Amino acid sequence: MNESDRRCTYWDPSECTGTPFCPPRCPRFVDGEETPLLVRRYEESEFDAVVRMYEDLDPENRTMGLPPANRDRLEEWLTKLTENGWNLVAVDDDRVVGHVGVVPAATEDPQFVIFVHDDYQNRGVGSELIKHLIASAADRGHKTLQLDVEKENRRAISVYRNVDFEVTERKGMGLSMELSLDAAIAEAVQRPPAER
Repeated sequence: MNESDRRCTYWDPSECTGTPFCPPRCPRFVDGEETPLLVRRYEESEFDAVVRMYEDLDPENRTMGLPPANRDRLEEWLTKLTENGWNLVAVDDDRVVGHVGVVPAATEDPQFVIFVHDDYQNRGVGSELIKHLIASAADRGHKTLQLDVEKENRRAISVYRNVDFEVTERKGMGLSMELSLDAAIAEAVQRPPAER
């Protein structure tokens, strides 16, 4: 399959009941501006595209020192995420517009980071990536998902709370949050589009 075959120009999810070959969550979705996007597993060939997405990120959208602003450090960080964990990307045609990295892959309780390209923020891309994250983590047998977030990042905290993440610790300028994958949301996000 070439890259252009991955682009869906129209999709009506209202009657989609899924197939045995579907990933834990349907990869297709339409964002808040009616742009059809795809969420799927990261592939090694996309490394440079993910780096470009992060290089385009407004410095104000970096949080807790991530992603690193220096290209060499950014590539080191991304290499660690891809070698030690599993990753998902949101793509618009052949452009990576969102990324979530989960590490370490072998633990029951991994941590994750998530970023969305500035041009695609406030369009539901981050929320959809989080739902894919939850579905994939549950499918892989993880028990919880954990993250650290700045207290000032109210938009992100709201997204996490909307899918049942709970604050587990307050420390300095940050919060630690966790989601048990026994929660109902883990099953709900795996339902076919017609059942949602």
